[in-house]
Amino acid sequence: MTLGWHIIAEFEQCSRSSIDNIEYVEKHLNESARIAGATIVKSVFHKFAPQGVSGVVVIEESHFAIHTWPEHNYAAVDMFTCSEYMDYDKALVYLKEKFGCKVFKHQVIKRGENVVTQTSEV
Repeated sequence: MTLGWHIIAEFEQCSRSSIDNIEYVEKHLNESARIAGATIVKSVFHKFAPQGVSGVVVIEESHFAIHTWPEHNYAAVDMFTCSEYMDYDKALVYLKEKFGCKVFKHQVIKRGENVVTQTSEV
């Protein structure tokens, strides 16, 4: 049994100006969720001084999260979904393009496999 999929993506050699702009990052992380077929609940983003952006898009299916390090031209993106219908590949391709990323890699982890339910008396 799989309860969900956790996608861990690394975007390297990104456009520094793109991943250090909070409005740009929020707009495109939200759009990537829409493209994947997710239902957006709310997004919250924060701009760090002197640089960097972190944010999360809460979706009915779980979440999309990002942390950027413009000084390294790097962004880390996590996506979690309990929906077998969400197309995270489309979202990743979209973000790669929007962040001007030259090197990209990701892995998918199946969450909740072999879940053991345990009860105890207190």
